[in-house]
Amino acid sequence: MERKMNKQTKLHIKTGDTVKVIAGDDKGKTGKVLSVDKQKSRAIVEGLNMITKHVKPTAAKPQGGIDKKEASMHISNLMLVDPKTGETTRTGRKAGENGKLVRYSKKTGEVING
Repeated sequence: MERKMNKQTKLHIKTGDTVKVIAGDDKGKTGKVLSVDKQKSRAIVEGLNMITKHVKPTAAKPQGGIDKKEASMHISNLMLVDPKTGETTRTGRKAGENGKLVRYSKKTGEVING
């Protein structure tokens, strides 16, 4: 199910955030977000949701073989870790000093950089 929206969707996580998995096989583990796909609402987290990929022999890799790599997971299964406290938190948006929207922690009220 893809979202069809003209306006660009805003998500509660961004590339570079530290997140905790709240559902699935890797529940309870934390990692850094490597990339986010806004259209599909999915993110790739470093070292989590690993899959095995069979690779055909090529000129660059004549042996071929089996590679382990991260697969994407839905962002509803991820929760942002507050950089100040180290605990998971919900996020909100409010106007910053220059009028742009900034993310803030709903637990502590601190602005989250990034």
